[in-house]
Amino acid sequence: MAELSTILGHGAVRLEPLAEHHIEPLRSACAEDQQIWDIYPVNMLGDDFDKAMKAFHSIDSWVQFAVIDATAGKLVGMSNYINPDQNTKVTEIGGTYIAPSVRGSGFNDVMKKLMIDHAFDCGFTRIEFRVDTRNKRSMAAVLKLGAKHEGTLRKNRITWTGFIRDTAVFGLLQEEWANR
Repeated sequence: MAELSTILGHGAVRLEPLAEHHIEPLRSACAEDQQIWDIYPVNMLGDDFDKAMKAFHSIDSWVQFAVIDATAGKLVGMSNYINPDQNTKVTEIGGTYIAPSVRGSGFNDVMKKLMIDHAFDCGFTRIEFRVDTRNKRSMAAVLKLGAKHEGTLRKNRITWTGFIRDTAVFGLLQEEWANR
């Protein structure tokens, strides 16, 4: 996992391993979109932000990134490699949030491509994405990357609001990425 945890960047997009100095700027970035958190598994607003960050820091099986808009010099979100497994060569990319200021600009596309390239360069052969089926924008973005919808897990996760969500599972294989 240490190999996955590195600085990645291209153009305006910079990903840095999440560190203590990123926490307060991340709190501000998360507060820029009050409504989006209703479709996330956890709430990153108000007092819930601190609880969520404490929980994230206790997860040894995630490689966490602060997402920086290098042009503006501002932290605009977060993303993660979730449960990277060197034995199966599978990792998930998720827990992603980017502020409204960079949505729709191609920023997310560059960020995900950096993470995908890096995971495959580190020897992973499959990347998964798990998305709440209510999050149509994220599902469209994952499909645009070339991932395949492999199925939907019905009512498999209870979110912080108590909503029991369906989760769409997408997969991207190394050979598919190389041939796109």
